[in-house]
Amino acid sequence: MSETKVMALREAINLAMTEEMRKDEDIYLMGEDVGIYGGDFGTSVGMLAEFGEKRVRDTPISEAAIAGSAIGAAITGLRPIIDLTFMDFITIALDAIVNNGAKNNYMFGGGLKTPVTFRVASGAGIGSAAQHSQSLEAWLAHIPGIKVVAPGTANDAKGLLKSSIRDNNIVLFMEPKSLYGKKEEVTLDPDFYIPLGKGEIKREGTDITLVSYGRMLERALQAAEEVAADGISVEVVDPRTLVPLDKEMIFDSVKKTGRLILVNDAHKTGGYIGEIASLVAESEVFDYLDHPIVRIAGEDVPIPYARVLEQAVIPSVEKIKEAIYKVANKE
Repeated sequence: MSETKVMALREAINLAMTEEMRKDEDIYLMGEDVGIYGGDFGTSVGMLAEFGEKRVRDTPISEAAIAGSAIGAAITGLRPIIDLTFMDFITIALDAIVNNGAKNNYMFGGGLKTPVTFRVASGAGIGSAAQHSQSLEAWLAHIPGIKVVAPGTANDAKGLLKSSIRDNNIVLFMEPKSLYGKKEEVTLDPDFYIPLGKGEIKREGTDITLVSYGRMLERALQAAEEVAADGISVEVVDPRTLVPLDKEMIFDSVKKTGRLILVNDAHKTGGYIGEIASLVAESEVFDYLDHPIVRIAGEDVPIPYARVLEQAVIPSVEKIKEAIYKVANKE
């Protein structure tokens, strides 16, 4: 069994980047404050000292320039890791990502690889207000040529980030900012990685399938644990990557339980979990359902700055439990 160490999510991300950069000199890290400061969330502390300014590059405050230069570097053979800090800032970089980077492999018949990993701190929960708390994964998942990765644990973050860096496509790597300090067991084996497109059953169950990812995974697991005392067996399914999606894992779970709840913290309207609901509804799995599909998501309002209001618009453990009781017919 591989050796493990308890470390925070931010440390697991640092370790993944460090291990990959030690193996491949074409990999470099670039972004605002990644060097001297060690990253706005402490994810690149110590990396400047090890790899130097050529491979850990502080940039001006221009996400459009950062993304454009990264895609240009990638098509010449380099493998940039881009720290865009808050996910909200990807809006400024979308032209280069969506209209250029995501299209290269297709337009050149697979002959022009664009291996760029865009790391973004996503979601609410730390009082960052309306312009620094969004979960925009549905936007990027809509674009062919972009892979979207959403880990909810430190160990998954390490394994999935290593696969993202090795991938030859644009990868959006979401990091739940409210979990950066959460400590868990992380695999130390430098050869450990988790393939993109491979989900995991985080908790076995027989009564209800609960699909969640990223920040909400922790709350989904807590809710499942608490309702178990009332005799409800919830299976918690973590896709881990949204594109590509492990559809068969979700389908198999729904066939077993006959009930499906979907949870994320992005706004409900147009949110990614609506895509999962559609996939289930359009497949043969629909015939196994004994209850309508239920979505639990963020409210359709900007994220408030006031903590009490911020918590009100994000799915809570209690709100998830209420949905479980309703679907289990135990209100």
